[in-house]
This record gives sequence, C-alpha cells and structure tokens, in this order.
Amino acid sequence: MPYHAGLPAQLRQTHQQRFLREDGVIIVATIAFGMGIDKPDVRFVAHLDLPKSIEAYYQETGRAGRDGQPADAWMVYGLQDVVRLQQMAQGSDGSEQFKRAERHKLDAMLGLCEVTSCRRKVLLNYFADNAPEQCGNCDNCQIPPQTWDATEAARKLLSSVYRTGQRFGAVHVMDVLQGKETEKVLQHHHHQLSTFGIGKDIHEAQWRSLIRQLVVRGLLRVDIEGYSALQLTDLCRPVLKGEQSLFLRIEEIKAPSAKKAGSKSARKAQIAPEDQELWDELRECRKMLSDEFNVPPYVIFHDATLKEMLDTLPTSEADLLTITGVGESKLEKYGGDFLDILRRYAGVS
Repeated sequence: MPYHAGLPAQLRQTHQQRFLREDGVIIVATIAFGMGIDKPDVRFVAHLDLPKSIEAYYQETGRAGRDGQPADAWMVYGLQDVVRLQQMAQGSDGSEQFKRAERHKLDAMLGLCEVTSCRRKVLLNYFADNAPEQCGNCDNCQIPPQTWDATEAARKLLSSVYRTGQRFGAVHVMDVLQGKETEKVLQHHHHQLSTFGIGKDIHEAQWRSLIRQLVVRGLLRVDIEGYSALQLTDLCRPVLKGEQSLFLRIEEIKAPSAKKAGSKSARKAQIAPEDQELWDELRECRKMLSDEFNVPPYVIFHDATLKEMLDTLPTSEADLLTITGVGESKLEKYGGDFLDILRRYAGVS
C-alpha cells in the first residue's frame, strides 16, 4: 500500500493502521514513513534509492528486526543514483566545509555498497566500533563475491572516454566501445576512433558496472554541469600507464528467475513443518485478541514470545510466566486463550 503526502490524510491513516495491525502488509513510501513507527516485527526494509550516508542507511535498515528475529535489508542502486546524490551535494547552499562533509559521507556510503568483504565490519568500523572479520549474515559473507582483473577493460574504457573528448555520457561511450554505429556516433565520427568496437566481447551490463565502480573509486567523475559527461581524474593515470592493476567485483548477469520454492519470510522458514499448525493457531489467537482490544498484534505478544511458546509448550500459568514477554498483566489479560491452545496440543486437559 502507498503512503505519501499526496494521499488524503484519512487514507494515509488507514494504511498506517493496517500496517501496524495486520500481517503481510508492505508499505511503499518515502523514508519519512518509518520514523515514528513503533513496530518491532518488520521483516524487511527494501531501498529502491541509494541513501546519502551510512548514518541514514543504518537508521533506516534498523527499523527491521527490532524483536530480535531475523530480518533482511535489501538495496538496489545504479550510476544514476551516484550522479543524483553527487549533484545534490554539489548544489547545496551550504558552506564548502559542509559540502566536503556531505561528499565524504556519500563516498563512505558508496564504499559500503562496493566492498567485497564483510559489510557489517565496514559498517561498524565507520562508527569507530569493532567487529569480527566475518559476521556470517551479510551477502558478502554468505556468498563471497568473485572479483576479476578489470585492468585491461578499464584501460579500454578510460581511453575511450579520453578519445571522445570527455564530453559524452556513459551510454555514448559504451556505444563506441561496442562498435554501435548510432546516429550520434556517426555524427561525431567516433566510428573512426581506435577504441571503436574494442569492447564487443564485454556485455553492456558489465560495462555499466565497470563505469559505476570506476566512478565510485574516483578514477572517473561525472560532470554534473556538463550533461553528465564522463571525465578522467588524476587517479586513473597509473591504470592507463599500466602501473596499477584493478580487481573489481564480478556482477552476475542473468535473466530474472522464478521465486525459489519455499523462500517465504524468515519467520516462516524457522517453523518446522510439524509445528506449522500450532504456530498458525497461536498467531490467529493473537490476531483475534488484537482486534478485541483494538491494539496491534505485537502489543499482545511479539513473534519471539510466540516462538518460545511453540518451542516449550507451557501448560500452566506458572510455565507461561517463564516465557520472555509474558508478565502478570498479560497473563491475566491474554494467558487463558493461549493456554487453552497449548494444553490441547500438549494433550493436557
């Protein structure tokens, strides 16, 4: 469901209440939506735009998994995001010192995106905290990225940028490299350049990845005021002269695949098949009580509390009080309904 300033206030309120009280609700919104939301069982946060700093990224992803259960943070971004954020930083009305600080924050965010080692270590190091070499949870730890010797490809790209006069954007430079006789290429006689067609063996998506990674590493810059033209920086000289090798992340190029069988939410994945019926009944009981008392389900009990009930099968009030998240007040209000279910499954009358 959408949530943004263009919606009527009543509709926004309705969507927010459904998000707080129902399961399986996804809100598509600006980052401001989550600022005042006290919902501990958010299972994922997806970024479709690149945050402008690690501070922002950390705060926004931190809205997921507050109940201590597994949650996912997922993000996509491209060169256009880098250019847009660089443009915002450059066009700020702030002082030069402020602009430098914003550029530093953006560079750190881009570094986190492109790193091939443990992301959590980089994230915590940014905040002057220590972390193990591998967290075991981030994508880089679970599926270590492969790298390739991009030195020769980078030299071809940088040379093409230079020979086209550093006046053209990424698409045109890629057209030259791949030998495409577009109207623009022919108009500027770039089909006669020595770099024309020397990159036919590399997929366009890989060229895009290479350009993005060179921009992030500072070997290329995007002329924000000059129609996003790619330009060389001093950092590219050692690569062009053959004095420095460049190893970059390999990005797998494939068509979108069908959803993997059984790849449901992290919460579902933790429940054994033989426990699924009881789990569903506990959650249904919680939903019924949340409707009755007019509160979000997590106010009754968090998922972690239900999971502990599932694992230990308490059958008395004393047993139920040993479950994390169950106190005297909640035992009195809600305990009887859950105990009825648990006793039935445990075969206790």
